[in-house]
Amino acid sequence: MQTPWLKPVVVLIGDPPVETPIATTQGASWLLIEDWPLEEGPALTRALAMCAGVLERKNKPDEAREAFVEAAREAGVLAKA
Repeated sequence: MQTPWLKPVVVLIGDPPVETPIATTQGASWLLIEDWPLEEGPALTRALAMCAGVLERKNKPDEAREAFVEAAREAGVLAKA
């Protein structure tokens, strides 16, 4: 089940960094788990929990989006929120 966000979050991922739009909670979850530049951090931990909460219908997609934005700031990869 895809849970789309009203506005994508653009992050810089890879080497060299490429602007990558993330538009769903599932896309954010996948990126945080598979290709995130940090392995730990408080905002990363919160974003993962918020994304899981959306999938479990405990949180709203916009809450996960905001947590993802904070994790992107923490990792220094936020291009556009």
